[in-house]
Amino acid sequence: MKKRFFIVAAVFISSQLSAQEDTTKTLDEVVITANKYPQKQSETGKVVTIINAQQLEQNKGRTLGELLNSVAGVTIPGADNAPGTNLTINIRGGSAGNTLILIDGMPLYDPSANNNYFDLNFFDIDQIERIEILKGGQSTLYGSDAVSGVVNIITKRPGTEKTVFNANFTAGSYNTFKQYAGLGGRNKKMNYLMNYSHLSSTGFSSAYDSTGKQDFDNDGIDKHVVNGSVEWILNKKMKLKVFGAFSHYKADIDAGAFTDDKDFTVTNNDARSGAGLQYRHDKGTMHVNYFFNYVGRVYLDDSSYRSNPFNDFSRAVYIGRTHFAEWYSNWLWGKWELLTGVDFRMNNTLQHYFSTGPFGPYNPPALNKMISQFSPYASAVYKNKKGLNLELGSRWNHHSVYGNNFTFTVNPFLMMKNNVKLFANLYSAYKTPTLYQLFDPTAGNKDLLPEKGIITEAGAEIFSSSSFHARVTGFYHDSKNTILYTYDPSTFKSLYVNAGDQKDYGAEAEITYKISRWELSANYTYTNGKITSVYDGTGVSTGKDSSYYNLYRIPKNAFNLNVIYKATGDLLISAQIHASGEREEFIYGGPPEKLKSYTIVSVFGEYRLNRNFKIFLDLKNITNTKYFDFPGYNTKRFNFTTGVSFSL
Repeated sequence: MKKRFFIVAAVFISSQLSAQEDTTKTLDEVVITANKYPQKQSETGKVVTIINAQQLEQNKGRTLGELLNSVAGVTIPGADNAPGTNLTINIRGGSAGNTLILIDGMPLYDPSANNNYFDLNFFDIDQIERIEILKGGQSTLYGSDAVSGVVNIITKRPGTEKTVFNANFTAGSYNTFKQYAGLGGRNKKMNYLMNYSHLSSTGFSSAYDSTGKQDFDNDGIDKHVVNGSVEWILNKKMKLKVFGAFSHYKADIDAGAFTDDKDFTVTNNDARSGAGLQYRHDKGTMHVNYFFNYVGRVYLDDSSYRSNPFNDFSRAVYIGRTHFAEWYSNWLWGKWELLTGVDFRMNNTLQHYFSTGPFGPYNPPALNKMISQFSPYASAVYKNKKGLNLELGSRWNHHSVYGNNFTFTVNPFLMMKNNVKLFANLYSAYKTPTLYQLFDPTAGNKDLLPEKGIITEAGAEIFSSSSFHARVTGFYHDSKNTILYTYDPSTFKSLYVNAGDQKDYGAEAEITYKISRWELSANYTYTNGKITSVYDGTGVSTGKDSSYYNLYRIPKNAFNLNVIYKATGDLLISAQIHASGEREEFIYGGPPEKLKSYTIVSVFGEYRLNRNFKIFLDLKNITNTKYFDFPGYNTKRFNFTTGVSFSL
């Protein structure tokens, strides 16, 4: 009966929805990530998607992974899996290591990970002001790993008031509770902000019990996130900012697909700190930044419950450290805007493993290595009154192991008087080999070269100041020197090698329409690709070049729909649909497994009690759809989140 009620409610709400007009914002927003300085979205030929503060407010019951999973061309495998599942970003079929995450414009890496990807669990959605997703090869501006795109997470800023206190409290399924508090303010000389979030959940079993009779235990999470910043107004032209953040979470995990473990945990820590100086000169703005990031992960299995008969105890430690320093400035001269900059990156990892079992202790040598990169870059943008615009850019990168490589950017676009934009972009991009791929004692290869890609995209975009926005984009990515893990069954040796040519292609269609009290936004993405290599999907040599589909966990077809109805000035109701087509999953030693398509329907409601207090209810997967992102691992069925937020 409950299931029928939610289905009827969703159908009723969906049948009422069409689009909503909001005169407090426009669809031509100011973006920063496209060129590293503020400009309107219509003034760049790059493909940028914005999740603004209002959209974040309307998704308070969601995690960051769930929210990003609704963006065209973006896939977050495991976004609805058990809490604590390591979450990575895939854009347009690119692997997790081919998307660069930025925090307030500065790159985040985990040098201890085999692909350098950064775990989304370290963020809390309540501490984010906005998110800018910039697609396509962005290595000219942002360096290594920005092959498929970048995701710039912009943290909250102090408001206009002298002192503001914000807080919210939420509760939901799986005994999930969350608390958030933020305090900020500003005056003529200083701005400050401090945020704290805590999340706890008993969760559900990460591993799927296919028989329903094995008494798998729940896998929960306990997470703390704190960040703060202070900005001093030194004079009319200069500002100095210092900032820091710390994230900690401990999660229960299982031994593997379909395999429970009752005492296996992972403890994750992320610490970030830095400072930035901004100087406004007559022609633009100059920035000098320094940033340090530490990531530590500890996997501990004390094996009082033994899921593996060959392991009594195991402890694996992965530590990554990153130093990042940069200088850049933009200058405006008539029809030209020039950006020049230089950055330095140094990555270090320390990894060690210990285990005991029936055959004695196993304690291989620790991995402790470092690499560095030095990169000057520049770009120039030309604009004329007839709407023809062109951006040209290039970067030289010097790597401490493999040497030098170059990238370029060509971004022409035409902005027509009827608010139609035509664009055709050509990028080159690169991804440096990771510390693990270079120096792992078992499979590392110091002779690896960077993966290099040529990315093309073209399309059309229509802007309206208040009611309509649409964009259609086609993309093609041709990557050389793709790094593969290989295995020789005759010698039992493994090695990372540059052994593949990867080609990905597809299209995205997006639309937003507002009228009166209604708003409709929808997107569709088609993604396809293949790799050509002498190695098959298991890393074993076939002796000749062969091509096969390898975009594992990426749906060829994905669709998202969000419909909002603003019933009154205080009541907002929305319905969301997320549909994912079939995906393939890599199976070691066998053919890929095909995962079935699925559709999730959710309903959200928000009511403003007064100027300072709001309550919300988020009902997710109301049809209780059963599906799998990874074979042998559970996803959420019907679940809810409710809460209250206030500002004083």
